[in-house]
Amino acid sequence: MKIFNIFIIMFMFIMGNFLFCINRKHLLIMLLMLEFIILNLLMMLYLMMSMMLFDYYFMMLFIVVFVCEGVLGVSILIYMLRIFGNDYFKIYSIF
Repeated sequence: MKIFNIFIIMFMFIMGNFLFCINRKHLLIMLLMLEFIILNLLMMLYLMMSMMLFDYYFMMLFIVVFVCEGVLGVSILIYMLRIFGNDYFKIYSIF
């Protein structure tokens, strides 16, 4: 039964990556897809560690990095909204 759960989580991970590649118009949608991918990785890590009877200290480190990534993404989103007024990627120029 746990193997079936791992396959479902892997499918959700692949679909999250696919949706991340398709929805490149808004920064907020890209951040939500990244959060979805990280949650799938967290669920897969939990299932793998519970199958191998390991400690969960690595998961705590993973959650801390996950929260830091989310805060950094939201701060960049707020910065872009204050400077440019929207979160479209198509209107920004490098030059």
